[in-house]
Amino acid sequence: MKRAVSTVYYAMFHALCRNTADMLVGKTKAARSQPAWLQTYRAVDHGFAKGQCQHGTIKKFPKEIEDFAACFVDMQEARHRADYDPVSKFTRGEVTAMIREAGAVIGKIQKVATSARIAFAAFVVMRKR
Repeated sequence: MKRAVSTVYYAMFHALCRNTADMLVGKTKAARSQPAWLQTYRAVDHGFAKGQCQHGTIKKFPKEIEDFAACFVDMQEARHRADYDPVSKFTRGEVTAMIREAGAVIGKIQKVATSARIAFAAFVVMRKR
């Protein structure tokens, strides 16, 4: 069960990385520089992204993005328990619910307007100055 919890988080993290790279560099290989896309994909920092997703400013995004952000934070915290707390336990029902929720929010964020997805991509990788 713990391995599944970790995998759910990483599915969300990679969905976030893909959204960021696709929105900031380009979705198709023909429309982008592959090195720039890879650099952008790898630019997403787990801790910074979580902090941004917890930040009150997230309320300015469409509900689908807010829901993704809240789930991302929850899944990262669950992953930390699964990977670093040897006494933590997860039931099959809990893990199944996590899988369903993550799948749902990943699917919904992909249907959000491109302008909001671009703004979210910048929000999770760029520090405000």
